[in-house]
Amino acid sequence: MRSVEFSTTTILSAAVEEVFEHLADPDNHVGLSPLVVEVRDIRRGPDAVHFTAVERFTLGPLRHDNVIEVTLHLGEGAITGDVVSPGGVRVAYGYHIDPVPGGTRVVDHYRLSAPFGLLRFATSQAKKVQVARGRELARRFAAKRSQA
Repeated sequence: MRSVEFSTTTILSAAVEEVFEHLADPDNHVGLSPLVVEVRDIRRGPDAVHFTAVERFTLGPLRHDNVIEVTLHLGEGAITGDVVSPGGVRVAYGYHIDPVPGGTRVVDHYRLSAPFGLLRFATSQAKKVQVARGRELARRFAAKRSQA
């Protein structure tokens, strides 16, 4: 099985702790990824959070709900995750969260592996999700600042 790796970086005008808490809460993942429409069965431990997420793929009038199991490992300045998806697609990802002047830098890194026939599609979808996630994080934290 082949794999690919890619990253994006987003700068947020928010404290590191606030960003970490937001990304560590599975409920905040709905809409953070444009594919995630539901999270359920949240199980919290001291260093990890496990949950089930529903990704919705649409193509014209066709719709497919992809149920995935997610584990978020909570570390110092990082949240890493593992996703097992049907079809043999595996994603290991991480948010590296660091202070920068005036806010927080979030590096969103993916290592994706998939069978030959799915790799290109899965990579394309994951890259779109990553870019959208950065925009949505920026929007959410800008909205919090304007409400304060």
